[in-house]
Amino acid sequence: MRKNPTATLRLTLDLEALRGNWLALSKLSEAAVAGAAVKANCYGLGVERCVPTLRDAGCEIFFIAHWSELEHVAKYVSPSHVSVLHGPLNEEEAQFCLSSGAVPVINSVRQAIIWKEVGGGLCHLMVDTGMNRLGLSPNDISNTAIQELDVDILMSHLACSDEDNSMNSRQRMSFSDLLGSVKYRRASLANSGGIMLGQDYHFDVTRPGLAIFGGTPRRELANHIRQVARPEAVVIQTRFLMQGDTVGYNASFKAETDMKVATVSIGYADGFLRSRGFGQKSLMFGAQHLPIIGKISMDMLVVDISSVPNVTEGDWLEVPFNLFEEANASGLSQYELLTSLGNRFTII
Repeated sequence: MRKNPTATLRLTLDLEALRGNWLALSKLSEAAVAGAAVKANCYGLGVERCVPTLRDAGCEIFFIAHWSELEHVAKYVSPSHVSVLHGPLNEEEAQFCLSSGAVPVINSVRQAIIWKEVGGGLCHLMVDTGMNRLGLSPNDISNTAIQELDVDILMSHLACSDEDNSMNSRQRMSFSDLLGSVKYRRASLANSGGIMLGQDYHFDVTRPGLAIFGGTPRRELANHIRQVARPEAVVIQTRFLMQGDTVGYNASFKAETDMKVATVSIGYADGFLRSRGFGQKSLMFGAQHLPIIGKISMDMLVVDISSVPNVTEGDWLEVPFNLFEEANASGLSQYELLTSLGNRFTII
């Protein structure tokens, strides 16, 4: 039987760091129970490794966005521990939820009616407190369809938890004011950044996501969170440039002197977007920085290896992936850096 050729992209996952990150966030949540947002294939890092690690660490509440994500996550945890944030759009989705045993998040009066019509029981309820994305309008909370729901977690979502913004306290107060308006068992407001805003934001359940996977939406998290993902890419060709030679699309780089360069098997289809190549960005060969030159292509980029001329085809280069630092340098969000990783990495 033929074996596939060796991959030219690999992604090392530090599952001990993943586990430690969740445990740290659980501890920081104090009396509240920490769940885990595992939507978008665990922010791009893979449900099949991440969800069992979080489950074994003690996590019992998992949040996804799409119904299409449920089957994969439910291979590793009971569907009754999975909450679907987008809720039932129609009767078909509500029936699917009911038969699966997952817990829907109800976001509107219409969704509440759909859930009731199919005989739905336990659910969560999202109330909007200022983000104006998904969520029930506070004006609708007295609606009979809402009042008749069997609500486990009453929740809202912070819009500015990654910064010191007065909106955080306004949302907290708005959420607190709503707590007496509907029957529920537990309340939840804080995401990763919200956990660091203090005990007043924790309520009964916290919903960290980004920080579990190595992101630090607030500086206060830096001492608690470890890097989880370490991408690497293979050198697929080396060449010598003469003074005046250009590199890449639009000839945006011109060699000022003779130099040796390497073409590396990673591009914007693998999440290394062009904005990450502007300025003095580098890949790493051991401790040596190899500056990126020219524009990023779909499947390749070029680095200057003049300082390490022994780099050759088949060598692995590290792609820097400290999410806080890379976000600041590129203008991308930490969420984009994680979730834009393509599907060509071999995960190890």
